[in-house]
Amino acid sequence: MSENPPQLRPDIAPAIRLPEDRRPGQPMVGMVSLGCPKALVDSERILTRLRAEGYGVSPDYAGADAVIVNTCGFLDSAKAESLDAIGEALKENARVIVTGCLGAEPEYITGVHPKVLAVTGPHQYQQVLDAVHHAVPPAPDPFVDLVPASGVHLTPRHYSYLKISEGCNHKCKFCIIPDMRGRLVSRPAGSVLREAERLVEAGVKELLVISQDTSAYGLDRKHAMSKWKDGEVRDHILDLSRELGRLGAWVRLHYVYPYPFVRDLIPLMADPENGLLPYLDIPFQHAHPDTLKRMARPAAAARTLDEIAAWRATCPDLTLRSTFIVGYPGETEAEFQTLLDWLDEAQLDRVGCFKYENVEGARANDLADHVAEEVKQDRWNRFMEKAQAISEAKLEARVGQRLQVIVDEVDEDAATCRTMGDAPEIDGHLYIDEAFETLAPGDILTVEVDEAGEYDLWGRRV
Repeated sequence: MSENPPQLRPDIAPAIRLPEDRRPGQPMVGMVSLGCPKALVDSERILTRLRAEGYGVSPDYAGADAVIVNTCGFLDSAKAESLDAIGEALKENARVIVTGCLGAEPEYITGVHPKVLAVTGPHQYQQVLDAVHHAVPPAPDPFVDLVPASGVHLTPRHYSYLKISEGCNHKCKFCIIPDMRGRLVSRPAGSVLREAERLVEAGVKELLVISQDTSAYGLDRKHAMSKWKDGEVRDHILDLSRELGRLGAWVRLHYVYPYPFVRDLIPLMADPENGLLPYLDIPFQHAHPDTLKRMARPAAAARTLDEIAAWRATCPDLTLRSTFIVGYPGETEAEFQTLLDWLDEAQLDRVGCFKYENVEGARANDLADHVAEEVKQDRWNRFMEKAQAISEAKLEARVGQRLQVIVDEVDEDAATCRTMGDAPEIDGHLYIDEAFETLAPGDILTVEVDEAGEYDLWGRRV
């Protein structure tokens, strides 16, 4: 069993799993979904709409009448990856429609790939459908083309992403997401809860709450009241989390900014009667106040340590995940050392790290004193060495403990599971390699940890 580091790039979603289905004469559409889980949700919505109109989903280029490429524009390297994916799709299938974040720059795409049929921006679902209709007219059969109540999902059946808002109001200098996806637009809480309820009724055991800024949920709606069942619920992450946690599934929060009211979520996480997991994914990005100011982010790393201590006092089982950027323009060795020292104090459980790179259109490009590539690599190595040591020590402390886990996959060697402190694809695993044959994906059970590695655990059924 390998002990590879977990996925360190939060802008990458799990590999999609396309359903295989076709009736005679049914038009087929393929999908290439790049980028983050938010883009994956967009892909699911597009395919759900297309399935409702009679289209089938092709798992390969050869079987598709047209291919949709949902692109990423998060980093210049991600843009290059998107252009490569478009080129591959064009090589294998002449009818290619491009959407997603990079679609906000249509000339950038058509300048490289002029033969694409259409380019649409992020969450422009109707424009994508119009392009598909033009390329491959629908041929619906209302007696056969049934869409599951929960829609088409590209993740395993036992977990699903739940997107609660679009856009972002932050102006971080290294990021162009607000330019591509716009300002914050929250969904009404009642709508989110109805979708979540349908997912749980369809067998989903874990809901992964995502947005660009989960803590800001409902701000644009002035935290209005939304209809839910026989009453109302406030469009606020605290109220939404409380109600989601009552649906009977695990609920995991991603992309949470450390606003003061986040402390009000912690008692919910400590409550065994609520399904809100003791897990916070918070993008701290750095710890030195000067670096944070150059990033145009809140510069309160010291107070953040106090908040972390208070969170853990309320919920000792809390798992904290974060991402950081090293080699940001102007970052000195002293600033980087402050980050390492902060990491020592914070003792975060799951950590990812980017080496800074320019993104076309980002304000950080114009900052002075860009850091040399070899220095970035050295700092990344030192950062990850520190993070790995913290992870190894924390996991070693788990040996002998009993933990609840969810099963992701079962093969001939073992059951691959995750604890409450592990999100799919980006965190570690717990392996059960004895008496696992009767387990199935989605099972939730108790194990006793008997071995620990740098990122993963091994355990036995209790």
